Amino acid sequence: MSVATRKLSTLEKALEINLDSGCYGTFAEIGAGQEVVRWFFQAGGAAGTISKSISAYDMQVSDAIYGSCGRYVSRERLEAMLEHEQRLNRERLAERRGDTSRFFSFADTVSARNYQGTNECHGWLGIRFQPEAGADDELIIIHVRMLDDSNALQQEALGIVGVNLIHSAFTFIETPENMLTALLDGLSPERIEIDMIDVSGPRLDKIDPRILSLRLVQLGLTGAAMFSADGEVIQPSEVLRKRPLLVQRGRFRPITHVNMDLLKSSGTTFLQHCKEDSGEILPLMEISMHNLREESAVCLADFLSRVEVVSTTGCTVMVSDFREYHRLCAYLKRYTDRPIGLAMGLATLREVFKEKYYADLQGGILEGLGRLFKDRVHLLVYPLKNTERGAIEGLDSIALAADLRHLFDFLLARQRILPLTDVAHEHLDIHSPEVLRLISQGSGRWRQMVPDSVARKIVDQGLFGYRR
Repeated sequence: MSVATRKLSTLEKALEINLDSGCYGTFAEIGAGQEVVRWFFQAGGAAGTISKSISAYDMQVSDAIYGSCGRYVSRERLEAMLEHEQRLNRERLAERRGDTSRFFSFADTVSARNYQGTNECHGWLGIRFQPEAGADDELIIIHVRMLDDSNALQQEALGIVGVNLIHSAFTFIETPENMLTALLDGLSPERIEIDMIDVSGPRLDKIDPRILSLRLVQLGLTGAAMFSADGEVIQPSEVLRKRPLLVQRGRFRPITHVNMDLLKSSGTTFLQHCKEDSGEILPLMEISMHNLREESAVCLADFLSRVEVVSTTGCTVMVSDFREYHRLCAYLKRYTDRPIGLAMGLATLREVFKEKYYADLQGGILEGLGRLFKDRVHLLVYPLKNTERGAIEGLDSIALAADLRHLFDFLLARQRILPLTDVAHEHLDIHSPEVLRLISQGSGRWRQMVPDSVARKIVDQGLFGYRR
C-alpha cells in the first residue's frame, strides 16, 4: 500500500490534528484515565491543539462543574460536559482566536473494568466542534462497549477510538460513511463495540442518524441497532436494562394484523409466567439483517421503511445481525436477567429444531438449544392455518425426528415452550407477501390486512411500492 493510500496510525492522526493550526479545544475525561488526550501529548505539537485537559474524577467535583445527574456514565453527563467546555472555549478564547480557530470540546465518561471484574464496561464519547471558524457547533456522540479482559487494554482501546472520533469529525464531516469505517481504525470489533451513534448540527442534520445506526450493524461494528417508538436512536441498555422482554422477530414488510395479534396473545401468556419479576414488560419487534452485507443504500432505506412502519404501533424496534435465536438471546442477556419471551409462529418453531442451524457449534443442536433456553427463556408459539386442508395446526401437530421429540417434550413439560390459544383465527389467512402484492397492484384490499396506523404511514410516505 502506498503512503498516499494507507491508513494513518493513531499517533499519526493525533499529530495531524496537532499540526492543524485551526483546531483548538478542550479534553474532559472521566474514568479510565485521560487516555485520549495522552495520544495528543505523545504525538508532539499539542500546544497548538489543547487549550485545557481536565479529569473531574471525584463525583462532588464533577457535580460542582457540570451539575448533578442520576448516572455519571450516561449521555446526560456527557452532553453537560461537552456543552460546558465548549461554552468556556468561546467565552475565554473567541476574542483572541475566534477568527482563526475551530473550537472543539471532546469528552468521555467511562466505566472500565474494575478490580473485581464485576461491572459493565462501557462509555459515552462525544465531540462538539466548529467545522469552520465562527460556525455553529456540530455534535457527534457514540456509545461503546469495551470487550478486553483487562483494565489496561480497555484504556488503550478507549484512547484509540477517541482519537479516531476526533480525527473523523474534522476529516469526514461531509462523508459520514468514511467516518463510521474510521472509528475502529487500529482496533477490531472483538475489542470495542460501537452500539449507538447520534449526530446533530447545521451540517450533520442532513444525515439521518438512523441510517448511521443501521450502517453500524451492516459494517459489523455492533450486533444491533435500536429505535424508540418515536423514531429516535436509542442505546440498548437504556431500555433493556433489567426488564422482562417480549420479542417478536419478523420481516414486517409490512406489519399486519397477524403480527399485532401475536404480540397481544403472547403478551398475555408471557405475563402469567413472569408476573413475579419486577419491571414492566418491554415489547420488542426485531428485524434481522444478517444477510445484508453489500453496501446498498437501497437496502438500508428498505430497513428504515420497516422501522418507521413498526414504530407506528408504539413498539420499540431492533435491527440485528443475529440469524439464530440463541445469538439474539445472548445479546439481550447482556442487559437483563429477567425472563425473555420469544413470540413466533409454528413454522418458525420447526426451524428452531432443525440441526443445520447449529452446525458451527461443537455441541450441535444440544449446545444451541442449551444456550437458547438458558436463564428463563420461553417460546410462545402462535398456531398456523394449513392452506391445503384449512385446519388450524398447533404444537400437537409438529413433526420432529424421534431423537428430537424427546427433547421437545421435555421443554414442553418444563413450560419453556408455550402454546398461544387466545388468538384471532380470522387473521390466520393474512400473509405479508400477499399484502405486498396487493399494494404493488394498486388494490385497496391490503388496507383491511394491516393496522390503520400502518396503512396511513404506507400511504403518506409511499412505502413498499405504493402509488396513489
